[in-house]
Amino acid sequence: MSAVQTQDATAMFFTDQAADKVHRLIAEEGNDKLKLRVFVTGGGCSGFQYGFSFDEEVADDDTVIRNKGASLLVDPLSYQYLVGAKVDYVEGLEGARFIVDNPMAATTCGCGASFSI
Repeated sequence: MSAVQTQDATAMFFTDQAADKVHRLIAEEGNDKLKLRVFVTGGGCSGFQYGFSFDEEVADDDTVIRNKGASLLVDPLSYQYLVGAKVDYVEGLEGARFIVDNPMAATTCGCGASFSI
C-alpha cells in the first residue's frame, strides 16, 4: 500500500523593501491605482524568465499580495512557478531592481532574471 503525501502551498512573500519602492514609484507616477505585477514567461538563458510591470487592473483570477498598503499581483499561470518565492527590491553594484528569490528554481542564470525548474 502506498502513502500519498500532500503539502499546503506556501504563500509568496512581498518584502518591506519592495513595498516601499512600489510606494515611491507610484508617488512619482501620481497614480494611486498602480500595482506591481510579477509574471513568468518562457525564455531567458535558463528556460523561464521573470518580468515586472505596473498595472491598474486586477483580474478576477489574480492573486493579490499586500504589504504596507502596496499590492503585488500574480496571474494563476505564473503563480504555479512562484509558490514560496520572495519578491524583494535591492540596490547594489549591479544596479537597483526588483528580484525574485524562488525556492522552486533548480538553476538560475548569472543575473538572476531567468530560471529552470
